[in-house]
Amino acid sequence: MNIALFGYGKMGKTIERIAIERGHKIVAKIDVETTEYDLSKADVAIDFSIPTEAFNNINTCFKNNTPIVSGTTGWLERYDDAVHDCKTNNGAFIYASNYSLGVNLFFELNKKLAKMMQKFDSYKVSMEEIHHTQKLDAPSGTAITLANGVIEETAKEKWSLDVTNDDKTIPIVSKRIDKVPGTHTVAYNSTVDEIEIEHTAHNRDGFALGAVIAAEWLKDKKGVFTMKDVLGL
Repeated sequence: MNIALFGYGKMGKTIERIAIERGHKIVAKIDVETTEYDLSKADVAIDFSIPTEAFNNINTCFKNNTPIVSGTTGWLERYDDAVHDCKTNNGAFIYASNYSLGVNLFFELNKKLAKMMQKFDSYKVSMEEIHHTQKLDAPSGTAITLANGVIEETAKEKWSLDVTNDDKTIPIVSKRIDKVPGTHTVAYNSTVDEIEIEHTAHNRDGFALGAVIAAEWLKDKKGVFTMKDVLGL
């Protein structure tokens, strides 16, 4: 399979290594300074660029009939536009805030726990996410997905980076620490005890492998999908 890469930072290089290990070929490496590139030889594209470039990269793929897997976060105010443009152009698109198999299992565990906890008002939910200092957006897309999972299953209505006493709001603490690939914690605290679930990434390989697996799955398909479709969850 021929792959075009949007974003050639640490994540892009990890995706390149894993894709080659799985027998694929990288036919384009597109970074912020790249002004000309050819998608005609690409069977699929993978985008791990920056928030300001992601939507344009995705739309370029739709216009070139190139399936696109996007893992860039921080641009989701335009997600509905991307879905509309995908359908208009009969394209193929997967967006995930996190492609790690473990994280996607964690998303499902988070929703199940939230559904169980909704009956117990004595517990207050909160979240924390820790990432490397190069991460541009806060909170992480993964933390937002976790918060939305809790909102789906409970009376919570929104999340906030600010400390709040609002019972309808989930507080999220974002920390940036050098060389941390990603740690996400969901906690339920009461006056007598605490219930906590946590996912800790040891390196970028799990994210990159999931993105390549998603690209393999998306090739030759049409439509808008998620990692739940890829993993059959």
